[in-house]
Amino acid sequence: MRVKTPYIEALRKQQKDVVDTPKKCGELSKPLDRDLSPKKMSDSYYKVVLPLAQDPWLLDNYLNANGHIRLGTLFMDLDALSGIIAYKHTGESVTTVTAAVDRITINHPLKELCDLELSGQVTYATGRSSMEISLQVARVPENGSEVSKEDVLMTCAFTMVSLNPSTKKPTNIPSLQINTEDERRLYKLGENNYNAKKELSKTTLRKQTPNDQESDLIHAMWLKQLEYHDATTSVHKPDDVVYMDSTRLYSSQIMQPQYRNRHNFMIFGGFLLKATFELAFCCAASFSHSRPTFVSLDPSTFDNPVPVGSVLYLTATVAYTDPPLVDVYARSSDDHKESQFTRVQIRVDSKVRDIEHGHTKPTGQFNYTFLLEKSIKVMPRTYSEFMIWVDARRRVERVAAIMDDSEMARGSSHGSTRDGKRGITE
Repeated sequence: MRVKTPYIEALRKQQKDVVDTPKKCGELSKPLDRDLSPKKMSDSYYKVVLPLAQDPWLLDNYLNANGHIRLGTLFMDLDALSGIIAYKHTGESVTTVTAAVDRITINHPLKELCDLELSGQVTYATGRSSMEISLQVARVPENGSEVSKEDVLMTCAFTMVSLNPSTKKPTNIPSLQINTEDERRLYKLGENNYNAKKELSKTTLRKQTPNDQESDLIHAMWLKQLEYHDATTSVHKPDDVVYMDSTRLYSSQIMQPQYRNRHNFMIFGGFLLKATFELAFCCAASFSHSRPTFVSLDPSTFDNPVPVGSVLYLTATVAYTDPPLVDVYARSSDDHKESQFTRVQIRVDSKVRDIEHGHTKPTGQFNYTFLLEKSIKVMPRTYSEFMIWVDARRRVERVAAIMDDSEMARGSSHGSTRDGKRGITE
């Protein structure tokens, strides 16, 4: 179970603790007495089976209108599973929260409904406060055999952070004890992800201006925009070019206790994944007037917690399309040929306000990639939109490089979606 206490009991306890706070203030500085000796990867391993093919009422919770699996519901389960695995590694005396989703990738789409096995373990932990948890969703193999690569529907990695429950500050956790070559490979992948995130923080547009190539692309798009509005030419904006400001979709909802995490007063990360994914899907569908195919959730962060009772605001924007509208570095006329497919990146920005709307905090940015079976392109018009476009383009290039490195480390193309045709419809 994700939560252990009925909300009404937790609420009454919180109200009582507010009254008793003066008596407890001396406990806040008391250090945690915990065993921090290194642990094996297998110590945190956990799996759960969803008998979707056997239980039609359970299946009801996982199906969309077309009879396909609702990915947003699976994302909720994966976040809940990462919490279970994290606590197996850290113990129950700390507070563990989702800090980031490093990537969710479709490996082999389901061709029929079947039982699913969700499993994972901690694969990177240095002894500081954070850990990486690698997860997969796979078809349950027949006759108790091992899961094969072809059975794997989805792989992902979550970064979890442990906090002192009293001070809410990061606290150390056990490091990992590496025993086999396979564990060393997994640990190295986690280390590469960690270093990539550190590098990413150094190259954000708040710290690094557009480079020469990006500036040339911005200028080329601006010239194209002028051309569309020039009354002296016969050039008009094509129907398959859509301005970025017209792609935005918005949602707002009050956060109810039914979606709280195990600590009772904050919304759990899986709900945010589900809400942002479904808005991103709608944004891609509205943009293209077609049914998009999910390819991946690219590295995304949870910046601030979302309290129960607050109001969550989400904004989805088509940030980038590939092939792009212009490519000043195209090497030949073949590079300009129309593609049957378009990869579209949807950026979902989230913020939370208290119910009185006196305080606002950003809660995260989520970046979803979908595949469209048509040619369509997005065009930014303002400087802010150009920066969104450049940021998304950088992310696409970074993810491509990370995927290449990961595939080389795994020794196969398992998990690749760069052929542009692998994914899953929602």
